[in-house]
Amino acid sequence: MREATSPRGEFRERPSREERAKFVRKKKCRFCVEKATEIDYKQVMILRKFVTERGKIIPRRITGTCAYHQRYLTNAIKIARNIALMPYLAQ
Repeated sequence: MREATSPRGEFRERPSREERAKFVRKKKCRFCVEKATEIDYKQVMILRKFVTERGKIIPRRITGTCAYHQRYLTNAIKIARNIALMPYLAQ
């Protein structure tokens, strides 16, 4: 596929998908690698790594957690918020 690179209309070849993807490392689930048996709502320091400064839960496509552990992580964060271990939002 060709694309314009300058206002004068010069064209260059776009790199293929394999060339673009060879530098991207597949993210691995942190909890699967550590063989974590459970994600506890009392481990606030671990849970804070999966929440933004504004208080939003970071999606799994960014953190790299698997769907199984993301569900448990989300529930643990919500429980920690409910009993005031973590804030709902930052101000």
